[in-house]
Amino acid sequence: MTDILPWVATVATVTAAFMTASNLGSRITGYGFVVFTLGSLCWLAIGLTTQQPALLWTNVILTVLNLFGIWRWLGRQARVDKGTEAAAEASEASPEETLFPISLLTKAPVEGKDGPLGACVDAMAGRGSGRIVYVGISSGGVAGVGETLYRVPWHGVRMDDGTLRIGLSREQLERAEQIERDEWPAR
Repeated sequence: MTDILPWVATVATVTAAFMTASNLGSRITGYGFVVFTLGSLCWLAIGLTTQQPALLWTNVILTVLNLFGIWRWLGRQARVDKGTEAAAEASEASPEETLFPISLLTKAPVEGKDGPLGACVDAMAGRGSGRIVYVGISSGGVAGVGETLYRVPWHGVRMDDGTLRIGLSREQLERAEQIERDEWPAR
C-alpha cells in the first residue's frame, strides 16, 4: 500500500492540475479541486507515515485550500451559473432583447458561415455604454500555441446557445485585423 500511495498522489495531483488549468468551466474546475483533495490527502498520509512534517503540514494547508476550491467552483459558482442560465432562458419569452451571460464570451466556440472557426477569448466593451465593441477570436494552434488572434466587430455577431456566430467564412476571418495578445486596439 505504501508503494502505491505516492503514485496515486502523483497521478491525482497532475490530473487535477490539468483539469483546473484547462479552464473548461466551473464544473470541471470544481471536480479538479475534488481530485486535488484526493491527491493532497494521499500526500498528507505519506508525510504522516514517513515522518516528514513539512510534507504533512503543506498538505494539511493544501487540503483546506482544495476544500475552499470545491466550495468556490461546485457550490458558489455553480449557483451563479444556474442563475445566469435561468435569466437567459426566461429572457427568451420576454418581449425585450434576449440576454446571455457575458462570461460565456471567454469560453464560447465561434462558428462562421462554413463551420467552426475557433474560440472567443475576450471582448472589449464601452465603459459608459456597456456595449460590446469587438471580440477577440483565437483561431488555429493548440492550447494557445500557434494561434492567431483576430478582432471582429460586434455588429454581425450573435450569441446562440453558447456559441458565438459570426457571418464570416474562414477565408474572411483570415483577412480580418490580426491582434497581438498584449496589444489589443483601443477602437
